[in-house]
Amino acid sequence: MAKKTLKIRDKTIFDGVITKYILKYFFKFWFKITGWRTTNSVSKGAGVTIAAPHTSNWDFIYALGAAILLDKKIYFSIKDSWCRIPVIGPFIMWLGAIPIDRSTGGRGQVALIKEFVDRHKTQDIFFLFTPEGTRGQSNKWKTGFYHVAQDTGLPIFLAKVDYKIKESGVFHSYQITGDKEDDIQSIQESYSSIYGKFPDDQFPRYVGPMPVISDSHADIMKAVYSLKGMATQVEIAAKIKLGKLSISALEFLIDKGILEQEIKNGEPCYKLTFVGKGYLLHLVPTLAVAGH
Repeated sequence: MAKKTLKIRDKTIFDGVITKYILKYFFKFWFKITGWRTTNSVSKGAGVTIAAPHTSNWDFIYALGAAILLDKKIYFSIKDSWCRIPVIGPFIMWLGAIPIDRSTGGRGQVALIKEFVDRHKTQDIFFLFTPEGTRGQSNKWKTGFYHVAQDTGLPIFLAKVDYKIKESGVFHSYQITGDKEDDIQSIQESYSSIYGKFPDDQFPRYVGPMPVISDSHADIMKAVYSLKGMATQVEIAAKIKLGKLSISALEFLIDKGILEQEIKNGEPCYKLTFVGKGYLLHLVPTLAVAGH
């Protein structure tokens, strides 16, 4: 006899008025006494959400707290066998589990999410993925989240739990370009400046905080990105509506590893490095403003 297909619950712990307000009060108090804060979340509607770095069980607590304080719903994937256990299964589903039949591969997950999104297009929902896998040391990312975003048409919300600055929440809404390798590497670079609870275990490795970037430097970065590839000094200046662009500003960004220079047809041209693209994700709410 075929197993009955389990559906994502429409109502979860995040929809209970009493529970929600109790939890919101608790996390507001908890964040205050521990010195944590939420990001100025840029997420709207539903999105495939990366939760990284993931090196401790505490990550989920701070991520949950940020979601509740920002009035977002969280859903997470789990083997459907867990959701079929009496008492425990319904409780897990109430917490926001997406029951996945691994025998169907990613197709089952995408179909469940698509069906759910069609019913709840305007709700603020995080479909949570931890690309490092389980907590602990990792040397690569699982990229299932990218394929789910690609197949459902959802943006990828970049969420963080940064223990150095004590901040949790979404910092960027990423629209995939279709160039998987470029997208993944750009997203990964944005996490190299985020400090996990156990930074030695995180991937990508923590390289330090972002350099201090002035508004004018940020404008250059956005202009170069929007020009898609190599851009001349004149093209960058025209994009940001400057009569002349300072060479020293370009040299500063090259020195920080944010831009690189190449000579084309005898003229210097500039493009963003992956480090630069990673920093850019922290400076703008969505890459749509930069030409996608």
